[in-house]
Amino acid sequence: MEAVPARRTRAFTRMETSRLYSPGPLIGSAGGPRSQSIAPHSQPRPVAAPASRPDPVLLLAVLAMLVLGLLMVQSASEFADPLDPTAFARKDALWMALGGIALGIAACTDYHRWRRVARPGVVIALGLMAAVLRLGVSVGGAQRWLSLGPQVSFQPSEIAKLAFILFAADHLTHRRAPWSPRRFILTAVVAGLLLGLGLLQNDLGTTIILGACAFVVCVMAGAPALPLLAASLCAAGLGAFAIAATPFRRARITAFLHPLRCDAPTSYHICQSLISIGSGGIFGRGLGDGLQKAGYLPAPFTDSIFAVIGEELGFWGCLLVLALIGLLLWRGLRASHRAPDRFGALLAAGITCWLVVQALLNIGSSVAALPFTGVPLPFISFGGSSLVISLSAVGVLLNIAMQGASAQE
Repeated sequence: MEAVPARRTRAFTRMETSRLYSPGPLIGSAGGPRSQSIAPHSQPRPVAAPASRPDPVLLLAVLAMLVLGLLMVQSASEFADPLDPTAFARKDALWMALGGIALGIAACTDYHRWRRVARPGVVIALGLMAAVLRLGVSVGGAQRWLSLGPQVSFQPSEIAKLAFILFAADHLTHRRAPWSPRRFILTAVVAGLLLGLGLLQNDLGTTIILGACAFVVCVMAGAPALPLLAASLCAAGLGAFAIAATPFRRARITAFLHPLRCDAPTSYHICQSLISIGSGGIFGRGLGDGLQKAGYLPAPFTDSIFAVIGEELGFWGCLLVLALIGLLLWRGLRASHRAPDRFGALLAAGITCWLVVQALLNIGSSVAALPFTGVPLPFISFGGSSLVISLSAVGVLLNIAMQGASAQE
């Protein structure tokens, strides 16, 4: 009997692994159950090396937001430091450069390698989130930052977003079955711990983003409707209790319901934001010519930067931002649908959900469509850890898209 060469045996093993992880269509058929949206035994789709060229649409959309963000940070922060009007823009450019390096490294790294750090990463994220409660710096009523020195601090919640998505995508990717109740329970427990720590930090925006990512990844993994609904109701109930039990959160709901009471301290922020956007009209006052940023609009180059865009660039500037976010959503979902395996599909969906939900929370707060949550606008607001981690996530998304394109060739 002829012996089978070792090379052919390894090739067969790789093909079987690819077949077990290969996802089916992201949207189930009309008659099939939702749990089959990512089939574990679909036609083999071998994992290939990344293509030489990344997704140009996704990359250009992110680069356009970075350029727009740098221009708007320079304009919105010119009165923040009277001695140096360009101080915050230079810092933002430095963080963009660091984030660009992180994006390049992540885009050139096979995304399967991140599975090795998924579980220790989420443990570290939980530890850092807990450390914030003891050692963190409180700013504006929220305790979200850990200080590394006089001028350096970072938000562990930004690390927690990427760490949890990696953990959930890895944990819900199983070789033998499309769904495991035990794996869903552990994912829900980790998500619940992160949500609870976010609420204790008075960071409702991050809590909402993490909850949305957990929901999307579980749905993509084929979670049954009943346990998913039960977990969602528990999370919603916890959030409602946290809002009702905290005076400043109740004040934000009051400001959301009555945004034009500009004489009330709770409504001042949203009222000034609406004035900024409304005064921009169709074409805006012009880049750098906004008035609200000069001491009227709180946090003009971070949480309220969309209001500055509305005032200086007008309706068309706001539409440009929405179009770029729409491109990010389209290409992220496309990367998830074409991912070579189940892990890549879940990871791409989670990253896309994170960035898009965060953008919608920021914009919705600025136009009084949602209660104020205090999250930055991805790639546009001034930021350090937020910008670097977000660009790293885009690098992972680009690698998934590249491998998906190679697998289809």
